[in-house]
Amino acid sequence: MSIITPEIEMVDRSARSIRYLEHGWPNDLCRWHAHEEYELHLIVETRGKAFVGDYIGDFKAGDLFMTGPNLPHNWVTNKVWTKPIETRDMLVQFSHESVAKLAEGFPEFSQVLQMLQLAQSGILFEDFNPTFARGHMESVRDNKGAERILAFIRFLVRLNEHAEKKTLSAARLILPAGGSKQARIAEVIDFITENFSEGISVGTAAKMASMTEITFSRNFQSVTGNSFVEFLNRIRIGEACGMLYASDTQITTIAQNAGFKNLANFNRHFLKLKGMTPSEYRDTARKDLAPQLESSL
Repeated sequence: MSIITPEIEMVDRSARSIRYLEHGWPNDLCRWHAHEEYELHLIVETRGKAFVGDYIGDFKAGDLFMTGPNLPHNWVTNKVWTKPIETRDMLVQFSHESVAKLAEGFPEFSQVLQMLQLAQSGILFEDFNPTFARGHMESVRDNKGAERILAFIRFLVRLNEHAEKKTLSAARLILPAGGSKQARIAEVIDFITENFSEGISVGTAAKMASMTEITFSRNFQSVTGNSFVEFLNRIRIGEACGMLYASDTQITTIAQNAGFKNLANFNRHFLKLKGMTPSEYRDTARKDLAPQLESSL
């Protein structure tokens, strides 16, 4: 079993459109897994390492995350906690179809779909008031039927209004739909995703999008939030993360396969994006994820 392969969770939504869960720690639900549903996830207690796609970072009580469809995720509590925790996590799972249909009927709600696009890469809602977040979660938990749906919608609206949304996993960034310029930028992104290891210049990308380099660079920054070079490096580093998870291939070879001409350049960009070296990233992922995967076999 590859270390990067998450357990696929099937969620039964036949009786309700959203699913509320809360659980303690340790718990069988605390594992490296993925599912088709979006997930709003509030950490109630403990600290540790958050794993979302190729992202690894610290988490603490009060942190609020959103993960998109089929994006692997897990929150691994530090081993300093030796006693069981009654409630570590509060979470809500929901489908894209439910929100999309709501936006069809109520166009004012369509802005929330842009937030869901960001969630394809995972979102950390930085500095979101944890008491406020828990109150919304409790409202979803304690209500039934239509009132539960209304409580959930109110929470989504507040989250969409929150300015500090940090996207997490470089490999899963998906562009919003609509607009001819966005469509042309999306074609370039598709090409980068498939050919990230090749030498791709801004000039080549601009020609693909039928734009001048200046116009292309401005539009690319507007749509993705990154310059072309920054985005290309994010994709390359994201792909390298997958190779670090899944194989024992030497880091020098991984750097070359990801499109970096020399190891020093790769290490510099990796440290800048991930806050750790490639070796530290591999060791952290294997130390915290591999034992859980082995125990589930």
